[in-house]
Amino acid sequence: MTDTKRIVLSSDHAAIALRQAVAAHITANGYEAIDIGPITPESTHYPIHGKAAAARVASGDCDLGIVLCGTGQGIMMAANKVTGIRCGVCSDTFSASMIRAHNNANMLSIGARVVGEGLALEIVDAFLRTEFEGGRHATRADMIED
Repeated sequence: MTDTKRIVLSSDHAAIALRQAVAAHITANGYEAIDIGPITPESTHYPIHGKAAAARVASGDCDLGIVLCGTGQGIMMAANKVTGIRCGVCSDTFSASMIRAHNNANMLSIGARVVGEGLALEIVDAFLRTEFEGGRHATRADMIED
């Protein structure tokens, strides 16, 4: 049995290139990237892709998820409609760490038209390397679930 974290990735058409860069980056850093597309640039609907990735996390098939669209906002909203998902959109590393440490986020959303590739990879690293602190934050995370 492996302890490699499985990370599901999805996006709309606006974020294909950044999603693929993130998938390559996390694979190079020892994670298993489960990239569920899309792969062609035709216009697509971010709610479909946000829901699909969130379902993989909520089911336990994947440990964490990363979703991307133009702003990161729409796909994040779609992911959060799935029971058990706590997804935050981040455009800085501090927020990416804090949504894990304090909110027990299990999904990260990034806006491909908001941040460049270099910063996006730093945001992903901050999200993936941070663990939930529990304690007083567990009570608040439980309140979100309820």
